[in-house]
Amino acid sequence: MTILERVLAALAALMATMAIAFEVGATGSMSVAIVTGLITLGYLAAVLIVLAILWRALPPLLVGLLAVGGGVLVIALLDQVQSVGPGYWFLLATVCFLAWLFAERLANAQTRDQGRRSLANILIPAMFGATILLAWEAITRGAGVPQVLLPPPSGIWNVLIGSVPTLAVDFVQTFKAVLIGYALGNGIAFVVAIAIDRSPFLKRGLLPLGNFVSALPLIGVAPIMVMWFGFDWPSKAAVVVIMTFFPMLVNTVAGLNASSSVERDMMRTYASSYWQTLFKLRLPAAAPFIFNALKINSTLALIGAIVAEFFGTPIVGMGFRISSEIGKLNVQMVWAEIAVAALAGSVFYWVVALIERAVTFWHPSVRGGRT
Repeated sequence: MTILERVLAALAALMATMAIAFEVGATGSMSVAIVTGLITLGYLAAVLIVLAILWRALPPLLVGLLAVGGGVLVIALLDQVQSVGPGYWFLLATVCFLAWLFAERLANAQTRDQGRRSLANILIPAMFGATILLAWEAITRGAGVPQVLLPPPSGIWNVLIGSVPTLAVDFVQTFKAVLIGYALGNGIAFVVAIAIDRSPFLKRGLLPLGNFVSALPLIGVAPIMVMWFGFDWPSKAAVVVIMTFFPMLVNTVAGLNASSSVERDMMRTYASSYWQTLFKLRLPAAAPFIFNALKINSTLALIGAIVAEFFGTPIVGMGFRISSEIGKLNVQMVWAEIAVAALAGSVFYWVVALIERAVTFWHPSVRGGRT
């Protein structure tokens, strides 16, 4: 075990000991108090025993099972106790340190099995995300945080499940503008980048203009686009075009200059034309830069479309729903829209990343990830 892993194990043991020493929470009946107390005590004792016996070489799977079991216990106690005590927060800290220890043990585990490495790449972020949600749920419900300030994940989930038709209509309206604006913005920027590379005059003139466009404030451009293109999705797509134009332009121009002078001289010795050199040498060399811009723009496009909907839209759209529901203090619905937007943006980014791996399979960064 590394020094950090030993520190995490010691902190988990300390928090478990403190959780035993203090009251977990007050219940309404004696029988419930006895049952919850015995279950909590049994779990904490199991944690201390495992950490004491196997502290030299803790199996990651066992640590993960302890963390998951503790998370279930933390949530279950919220439904059984009327008010949480200091022991509950020490129990939550125990689970968090165990989850961290699990991630560290799994990340440091040496294995040549590609399947196990892929599984570890899934389990580590899954445990991290689950721990954040667990702490969020426990703090908001256990500390009695007003829902208008921060609702618990369970409340957001209930609203999300109960509002699927509304969320679906909003998503379609917003993502239509995202896809069209994303394609137009990246496509126009790509063509302009090739024109800039072809003409020194355009390089001196269009690059500063592209920099100027990127500096335009979104909250100032969005109302103007609404006046020009109307309240429906075209105005939102126009905002997305403006947001995605500059990252693609800059990355493509940089990528077209990524090939070395030796490689370009070799193409000249073969009497290659500009376009032959472009398609056979310079564009393949620029592919990592282009996909880097595409990944950046996959999130910028969604943000731009949602913000643009704040300034004028039909009665559907994710930005419209967020602005209208926050005025009603319906914070759960706002968070549900945020969750859908975050999920859509992550999936969009993931799809672009998969396409990048398929197209740039020859690049060292991709080949290095597969070894």
